Amino acid sequence: MTNVWVFGDDVNTDEIIPGRYNVTTDEQELAQHAFYEVCPEFSEQAQTGDIIVAGKNFGCGSSREHAPIAIKGSKVKAVIARSYARIFYRNAINIGLPILEVPDLINVTSDDIIEVSFDTGEVTVNGRKYHASRLPPFIRRIIESGGIVEFLRNHDISELENAP
Repeated sequence: MTNVWVFGDDVNTDEIIPGRYNVTTDEQELAQHAFYEVCPEFSEQAQTGDIIVAGKNFGCGSSREHAPIAIKGSKVKAVIARSYARIFYRNAINIGLPILEVPDLINVTSDDIIEVSFDTGEVTVNGRKYHASRLPPFIRRIIESGGIVEFLRNHDISELENAP
């Protein structure tokens, strides 16, 4: 069963992973403390394939990569938000965390059934379809590779020259 974890607007990076735990970049270790102060049950109950849904400006605050790394370590399928803080958005892509931006997504609850298609950019909530700001194919390849480092390890650098 897929759990839906719902957060509001302006969730900052210290709420995603409290600063005192930023002594490592190990995904699993950071995941043990993800959302520790705002949703203590998240780290114990989050399962592979769960979905995080948030409001506007998700990931505001510091520019540290620890926040998206902690979420990625929790094995969620995707983070869907109405909007992201710019640096969090870029860090999420760089470390391979699947994210979608759906500006008109509102009133989602933890009881909702959500389906996500990265290919079409569609997010379906209880049968109602929303259209995400679709990630360009090149960015999707980075995420599918597990992040920019893995992408570069496994691809010819010349692929970057003609990327959309």
